[in-house]
Amino acid sequence: MKYAYKTNFKKRILATVLDYLIFGLLCYLYLGFFGTENDEGALVVRNLMALPILILWLVYFVAIEGLKGATLGHQALNLKVLTVRRDEIGLTEAFLRRLLDLIDILWYGIPAIIEIKYTEKHQRLGDLVAGTIVIDTEDPTQYKAAANNGLIQ
Repeated sequence: MKYAYKTNFKKRILATVLDYLIFGLLCYLYLGFFGTENDEGALVVRNLMALPILILWLVYFVAIEGLKGATLGHQALNLKVLTVRRDEIGLTEAFLRRLLDLIDILWYGIPAIIEIKYTEKHQRLGDLVAGTIVIDTEDPTQYKAAANNGLIQ
């Protein structure tokens, strides 16, 4: 069976926004509890107090995605990260694809939008490096579990 490569564009954008809203809310709460006010009145954490934010990023984006195949925002929209061979990803692939998030998200996500739209398998830079794709688990033309359940002949 040959599976389709689709952009899943609207779902991917919405899932990414949802993920960063969740992550941002968790960071906001952390700053509210542990931050101190700087000269401009903003809450900041310094030195080792900033480490939990990095750990939170690793847990939310790398560990959850590596263990479950999707972050919470992507799970909510039935999106899943797989290898280009349609196998489950692990922590290594999740880490590699997330390392390049900053490049993909800079300039309002325009680099990621261009990459998803114009690459053959609709991959952003992090996906290209990690050898991953993002599929819609509700679409049997993209996901072999749907096909195995008799949704595709």
